[in-house]
Amino acid sequence: MAENEEKDKKQDLKEEESKNNETNSEEANENQSEEMKLKDTILLQKKQLEEQDDRLKRLMAEFDNFKKRSSKERESLYNSLVSDIFTNLLPVIDNLEKAVQAETKDEGYKQGVELVLKQFKDVLKLNGVEEIEALGQTFDPELHEAVSLVQDENLGEKEIKEEYRKGYKIGNKVIRHSMVVVAN
Repeated sequence: MAENEEKDKKQDLKEEESKNNETNSEEANENQSEEMKLKDTILLQKKQLEEQDDRLKRLMAEFDNFKKRSSKERESLYNSLVSDIFTNLLPVIDNLEKAVQAETKDEGYKQGVELVLKQFKDVLKLNGVEEIEALGQTFDPELHEAVSLVQDENLGEKEIKEEYRKGYKIGNKVIRHSMVVVAN
Protein backbone atom coordinates (compact mmCIF):
# COMPACT_ATOMS: atom_id res chain seq x y z
CA MET A 1 0.00 0.00 0.00
CA ALA A 2 2.81 2.25 0.68
CA GLU A 3 3.85 1.77 -2.86
CA ASN A 4 0.40 2.63 -4.13
CA GLU A 5 0.33 5.72 -1.99
CA GLU A 6 3.70 6.77 -3.34
CA LYS A 7 2.55 6.17 -6.89
CA ASP A 8 -0.61 8.14 -6.18
CA LYS A 9 1.46 11.01 -4.72
CA LYS A 10 3.76 10.93 -7.74
CA GLN A 11 0.75 10.82 -10.01
CA ASP A 12 -0.82 13.74 -8.13
CA LEU A 13 2.46 15.71 -8.40
CA LYS A 14 2.69 15.01 -12.12
CA GLU A 15 -0.92 16.11 -12.63
CA GLU A 16 -0.34 19.21 -10.54
CA GLU A 17 2.86 19.97 -12.44
CA SER A 18 1.06 19.40 -15.72
CA LYS A 19 -1.73 21.77 -14.63
CA ASN A 20 0.87 24.36 -13.59
CA ASN A 21 2.62 24.01 -16.96
CA GLU A 22 -0.69 24.40 -18.77
CA THR A 23 -1.55 27.45 -16.65
CA ASN A 24 1.90 28.93 -17.24
CA SER A 25 1.60 28.17 -20.95
CA GLU A 26 -1.84 29.81 -21.08
CA GLU A 27 -0.54 32.82 -19.14
CA ALA A 28 2.45 33.04 -21.49
CA ASN A 29 0.13 32.87 -24.49
CA GLU A 30 -2.10 35.52 -22.94
CA ASN A 31 0.94 37.71 -22.20
CA GLN A 32 2.15 37.30 -25.78
CA SER A 33 -1.32 38.10 -27.08
CA GLU A 34 -1.53 41.20 -24.89
CA GLU A 35 1.96 42.27 -25.99
CA MET A 36 0.95 41.86 -29.64
CA LYS A 37 -2.21 43.91 -29.07
CA LEU A 38 -0.17 46.55 -27.25
CA LYS A 39 2.40 46.68 -30.07
CA ASP A 40 -0.40 46.95 -32.64
CA THR A 41 -1.99 49.77 -30.63
CA ILE A 42 1.34 51.58 -30.36
CA LEU A 43 1.97 51.22 -34.11
CA LEU A 44 -1.53 52.48 -34.88
CA GLN A 45 -1.09 55.48 -32.57
CA LYS A 46 2.33 56.24 -34.09
CA LYS A 47 0.79 56.16 -37.56
CA GLN A 48 -2.04 58.47 -36.47
CA LEU A 49 0.45 60.82 -34.83
CA GLU A 50 2.58 60.92 -37.99
CA GLU A 51 -0.52 61.65 -40.09
CA GLN A 52 -1.55 64.48 -37.76
CA ASP A 53 2.00 65.83 -37.72
CA ASP A 54 2.09 65.76 -41.54
CA ARG A 55 -1.31 67.47 -41.72
CA LEU A 56 -0.13 70.15 -39.27
CA LYS A 57 3.06 70.77 -41.26
CA ARG A 58 1.04 71.09 -44.48
CA LEU A 59 -1.37 73.53 -42.84
CA MET A 60 1.53 75.60 -41.51
CA ALA A 61 3.15 75.69 -44.98
CA GLU A 62 -0.17 76.59 -46.59
CA PHE A 63 -0.71 79.41 -44.07
CA ASP A 64 2.81 80.71 -44.65
CA ASN A 65 2.19 80.71 -48.42
CA PHE A 66 -1.10 82.51 -47.84
CA LYS A 67 0.65 85.22 -45.81
CA LYS A 68 3.29 85.71 -48.51
CA ARG A 69 0.68 85.79 -51.27
CA SER A 70 -1.45 88.29 -49.32
CA SER A 71 1.56 90.50 -48.70
CA LYS A 72 2.47 90.51 -52.41
CA GLU A 73 -1.13 91.27 -53.36
CA ARG A 74 -1.28 94.16 -50.87
CA GLU A 75 2.00 95.56 -52.19
CA SER A 76 0.84 95.16 -55.78
CA LEU A 77 -2.48 96.83 -55.02
CA TYR A 78 -0.71 99.71 -53.25
CA ASN A 79 1.69 100.22 -56.17
CA SER A 80 -1.21 100.04 -58.60
CA LEU A 81 -3.17 102.69 -56.69
CA VAL A 82 -0.13 104.95 -56.35
CA SER A 83 0.69 104.58 -60.04
CA ASP A 84 -2.92 105.41 -61.01
CA ILE A 85 -2.88 108.55 -58.86
CA PHE A 86 0.51 109.76 -60.06
CA THR A 87 -0.24 108.93 -63.69
CA ASN A 88 -2.98 111.54 -63.47
CA LEU A 89 -0.58 114.06 -61.89
CA LEU A 90 2.31 113.58 -64.34
CA PRO A 91 0.89 116.01 -66.97
CA VAL A 92 0.76 118.68 -64.24
CA ILE A 93 4.44 118.06 -63.49
CA ASP A 94 5.24 118.21 -67.22
CA ASN A 95 3.53 121.60 -67.45
CA LEU A 96 5.38 122.89 -64.39
CA GLU A 97 8.70 121.84 -65.98
CA LYS A 98 7.74 123.72 -69.15
CA ALA A 99 6.80 126.76 -67.04
CA VAL A 100 10.24 126.67 -65.36
CA GLN A 101 11.94 126.55 -68.78
CA ALA A 102 9.88 129.44 -70.16
CA GLU A 103 11.53 132.83 -70.01
CA THR A 104 10.03 135.42 -67.74
CA LYS A 105 11.08 138.80 -66.40
CA ASP A 106 9.53 138.15 -63.00
CA GLU A 107 12.14 136.13 -61.06
CA GLY A 108 9.89 135.79 -58.00
CA TYR A 109 7.22 134.15 -60.14
CA LYS A 110 9.77 131.79 -61.68
CA GLN A 111 11.12 130.82 -58.24
CA GLY A 112 7.57 130.12 -57.05
CA VAL A 113 6.98 127.76 -59.97
CA GLU A 114 10.35 126.08 -59.31
CA LEU A 115 9.42 125.57 -55.66
CA VAL A 116 6.06 124.03 -56.60
CA LEU A 117 7.83 121.73 -59.07
CA LYS A 118 10.39 120.75 -56.42
CA GLN A 119 7.58 120.05 -53.96
CA PHE A 120 5.83 117.82 -56.51
CA LYS A 121 9.06 115.91 -57.18
CA ASP A 122 9.65 115.48 -53.43
CA VAL A 123 6.16 113.97 -53.10
CA LEU A 124 6.97 111.61 -55.98
CA LYS A 125 10.20 110.46 -54.30
CA LEU A 126 8.46 110.08 -50.96
CA ASN A 127 5.97 107.69 -52.59
CA GLY A 128 8.64 105.66 -54.42
CA VAL A 129 8.12 107.21 -57.86
CA GLU A 130 11.40 107.68 -59.73
CA GLU A 131 12.27 109.38 -63.00
CA ILE A 132 13.57 107.09 -65.73
CA GLU A 133 17.00 108.18 -66.93
CA ALA A 134 16.98 108.64 -70.69
CA LEU A 135 19.49 111.11 -72.15
CA GLY A 136 22.75 109.42 -73.09
CA GLN A 137 21.40 105.98 -72.11
CA THR A 138 20.98 102.99 -74.40
CA PHE A 139 17.41 102.57 -75.68
CA ASP A 140 15.44 100.03 -73.65
CA PRO A 141 11.93 99.28 -74.97
CA GLU A 142 10.78 98.37 -71.47
CA LEU A 143 11.59 101.89 -70.23
CA HIS A 144 11.54 104.10 -73.33
CA GLU A 145 9.15 104.80 -76.18
CA ALA A 146 10.95 105.76 -79.41
CA VAL A 147 9.11 108.40 -81.43
CA SER A 148 11.89 109.12 -83.89
CA LEU A 149 15.14 107.67 -85.21
CA VAL A 150 18.00 109.92 -86.33
CA GLN A 151 21.49 109.36 -87.70
CA ASP A 152 24.19 110.98 -85.57
CA GLU A 153 27.78 109.85 -85.87
CA ASN A 154 28.69 111.48 -82.55
CA LEU A 155 26.40 109.08 -80.67
CA GLY A 156 26.60 105.30 -80.25
CA GLU A 157 24.16 102.71 -81.54
CA LYS A 158 20.67 102.94 -80.00
CA GLU A 159 21.76 105.84 -77.80
CA ILE A 160 19.06 108.28 -76.75
CA LYS A 161 19.62 111.74 -78.22
CA GLU A 162 16.56 113.65 -76.97
CA GLU A 163 13.79 113.22 -74.46
CA TYR A 164 10.40 114.67 -75.36
CA ARG A 165 8.62 113.50 -72.24
CA LYS A 166 10.02 112.12 -68.98
CA GLY A 167 9.15 108.61 -67.91
CA TYR A 168 8.46 107.42 -64.37
CA LYS A 169 8.46 104.12 -62.53
CA ILE A 170 7.57 102.73 -59.11
CA GLY A 171 10.09 100.07 -58.15
CA ASN A 172 10.35 97.95 -61.29
CA LYS A 173 6.91 98.90 -62.65
CA VAL A 174 6.90 101.57 -65.35
CA ILE A 175 3.96 103.95 -64.92
CA ARG A 176 4.86 106.07 -67.97
CA HIS A 177 7.53 105.37 -70.61
CA SER A 178 10.00 108.06 -71.59
CA MET A 179 9.24 109.46 -75.03
CA VAL A 180 12.64 109.67 -76.77
CA VAL A 181 14.56 110.18 -80.00
CA VAL A 182 17.03 107.35 -80.68
CA ALA A 183 20.25 107.72 -82.66
CA ASN A 184 21.62 105.23 -85.20
